[in-house]
Amino acid sequence: MTTLDIQQVAGHLTEILDKLPPGEEVIVTRNDQPIATIRAAEPAQRKHRRAPQFGTMRGSILYIAPDFDEIPEGFEEYLP
Repeated sequence: MTTLDIQQVAGHLTEILDKLPPGEEVIVTRNDQPIATIRAAEPAQRKHRRAPQFGTMRGSILYIAPDFDEIPEGFEEYLP
């Protein structure tokens, strides 16, 4: 844990954050009184994406309407 005066932090915040290891803290003080705590965030955990499993949705379609592949009224003009 590091303690810095607000004057030290004012113009160098980006540099301080770049050097701060994950999980570590910097306490910002004014007149030797703590006014803020800056903590570096832990690195985000990457989520592992699984490859798609083909066939896992088999049997999930329970009903298909008899007119499923018919052209709705009013859409004839959009056909070739």
